[in-house]
Amino acid sequence: MTDVAEQTIELTGNPFRAGLNAERPPDPCALVIFGAVGDLARRKLFPALMNLIQEGNLPESTFMIGVTRRDISKDEMCKTIFESAQEFAPDLPLDDSFKQEFASRIFPCTDDPSTGQGFATLSAVLKEISQQRGTRGNVMFYLAVPPSAFEPIVQELGKSGLNKPQDGAWTRIIIEKPFGHDLDSARQLARALQGVFPEEQVYRIDHYMGKEAVQNILVLRLANIILEPLWNRQYIDHVQITAAESLGVEDRAGYYEETGALRDMVQNHLLQILSMIALEPPASLEPEAVRDEKTKVLKSIRRLSMEDVASSVVRAQYAAGAVGGKDVPGYREEKDVDANSRTETYSALRLWIDNWRWSGVPFYLRTGKRLPKRITEVAIQFKPVPHMIFELSPVDLVQPNVLSIRIQPGEGISIKFTVKLPGHALRLRSVSMEFRYGASFGGRLSDAYERLLLDAMLGDPTLFARFDAVEEGWKFAMPILKAWERQKDTPLPQYPAGSWGPPDADRLIEDDGRVWRTL
Repeated sequence: MTDVAEQTIELTGNPFRAGLNAERPPDPCALVIFGAVGDLARRKLFPALMNLIQEGNLPESTFMIGVTRRDISKDEMCKTIFESAQEFAPDLPLDDSFKQEFASRIFPCTDDPSTGQGFATLSAVLKEISQQRGTRGNVMFYLAVPPSAFEPIVQELGKSGLNKPQDGAWTRIIIEKPFGHDLDSARQLARALQGVFPEEQVYRIDHYMGKEAVQNILVLRLANIILEPLWNRQYIDHVQITAAESLGVEDRAGYYEETGALRDMVQNHLLQILSMIALEPPASLEPEAVRDEKTKVLKSIRRLSMEDVASSVVRAQYAAGAVGGKDVPGYREEKDVDANSRTETYSALRLWIDNWRWSGVPFYLRTGKRLPKRITEVAIQFKPVPHMIFELSPVDLVQPNVLSIRIQPGEGISIKFTVKLPGHALRLRSVSMEFRYGASFGGRLSDAYERLLLDAMLGDPTLFARFDAVEEGWKFAMPILKAWERQKDTPLPQYPAGSWGPPDADRLIEDDGRVWRTL
């Protein structure tokens, strides 16, 4: 008899994978990648596609059309792709046989929408592939390009008629963040998209949602009866969400100068994680049921007034320091950064969710560059016991129970609880019970882009952002951005590279009688 603990439960009866089950293979399709030799495609998309092909997750009749603005041969495109894969995915096995197979699936295409010539070349390539390669007319467009190119490409796709699926086929489009620069531009982009692609064809990708530990949040909460009854204001003291990066701005100064930590991380990634932690149990795993509950959370986040921003939000910029024993420059000394830049590289904030489940429970979010380590974690800290009957010495102070979800790296879950130390004396100590994906299951965890590309091909939008959720995120962020805009003459706080941020961030949480977790 098989031990229950060793059984693997497969989800059945659901026509969608819902981000959790990959039994249904995707349809063959033509994946059109705009910006095929750009940074995102080289670092993330093509390595993800290689892994999907090597593991047998894509049909043989799935092909990639790499669209570029400058003329490039197939050999040159493949050389660039394989060299980048060796640099950014060194564990990816790339023997000659696989390179030949992968190259057979790639079709370079030169089309520049800014010339006004439309997508005549792309239309011809898609028609040929559909007729001769068995893609059945299914097309997925991926805009791996700067945000300024989104609307021109979308408009040209509409003018060329490539947005309209053929009989019995499907057409979808994947949009990379940022989804606008502010609320108005996000709405403008949405209108441009809706004029060409119906909402059900639009997949707004947030790669954090494809991470294994993020997807596991729903299972952890809703498949374990010991947790869900405690998941509310009665038992939870507060929640901390941290996304720390040890790297600086690197070669993204042009983008980051116009963005900053709040737009780059909080408005999308951290609020998406928060919505997974705080949502109400959906009626099913149907994509819209899950996305409805996530949007309800975002609508329930208390909007901050100008006064609230001053007391509940901290921003700062990294100065020169040392990370990992290596001296690094300050943000304003980085290449292509304005010497007087006021772009924040760190943001911490306290927010509240005004609904029955979370009323009175603070959520603390923090993110920053040039911090001591790269780590993303959610920590749920429970309230202390109502009456401590044990006599404790100063060295044995009992700490609250904490459930921590490690999203990256070292994905896993940890629960901290109190036990008695061995011996005749009654001494207590906090210990942790750990689960790690690598130790428990072995093997390689799928990259977030692998999961999300596969979901999009399967027609499962569960892990993709619907526009109403994007809009709610911007509604929350706009008062903060407007308050900062009014503080142009206020000195921007600095924090040394290699530290955990500015002192104001510590005061933000310590004034509430709490502390940031040591990570």
